Amino acid sequence: MIRLIFAAIYAFLSVVLLYPYHIYLRILAKKDQKKSWNKSWKLVRSFFKGVLNIAGTKVDVRGAENLEKIPKDQGVLFIGNHRSFFDIIILQTIIDRPMGFIAKSDLKKVPLFSSWVVDIGSIFMDRKNVRAGLESINIGTEHIGKGLSLGLYPEGTRSHTKELLPFKKGGYRMAKNSESPIVLVAATGTDDIFENNKPAALRKKTVIFEFSEPTYPHKLDKKDCNDFYDEIPAKLQAMLDTHE
Repeated sequence: MIRLIFAAIYAFLSVVLLYPYHIYLRILAKKDQKKSWNKSWKLVRSFFKGVLNIAGTKVDVRGAENLEKIPKDQGVLFIGNHRSFFDIIILQTIIDRPMGFIAKSDLKKVPLFSSWVVDIGSIFMDRKNVRAGLESINIGTEHIGKGLSLGLYPEGTRSHTKELLPFKKGGYRMAKNSESPIVLVAATGTDDIFENNKPAALRKKTVIFEFSEPTYPHKLDKKDCNDFYDEIPAKLQAMLDTHE
């Protein structure tokens, strides 16, 4: 419980005290979007590292050499399984390039926090509104094309079972349309940090994050590309199975 209290205080003070910097980033974004993304990413990444230090989280990173195959200035679509909000926190601390996320539209309602979600280039998606969802995908394609990486969780919500939930494939086209790679991210143990603990508490845990080799959908013919999309859940599940 003490870790959770410290983390909550740290998060609240950071979000509030740094709000003037958020205003600066919004102004900068109108002049130089990529520079604004880079600055906000560095700040948010540092904040997330602080959260993980308070939580006592250790990360076993596997497949890091696959990330080195991608130019630093190229956007990447990271597709992963979703067990905890710590998936996002930890992924941000591992990836050494500006990165946002495809986020639920509900996060727009969170005061102050939602501002930082936007600053790092994240995109809110309303899965219940097809037209709005397509517009979000178009914006995501533009962002990745400009060199920003995005994290996508096709399950749509957090799952705490060993089996993956059905994947929604609509967001995959952001990689193909921007001629960028897809990298699969298999995360194990993240929900043991917080969600699986009763009463609510942060626990010291070691989690596993594994990265696949990059795949460029735009380099595949139509059939191979569709086959690759269809195989993503099975490929992720196979990666997760090796973590046991």
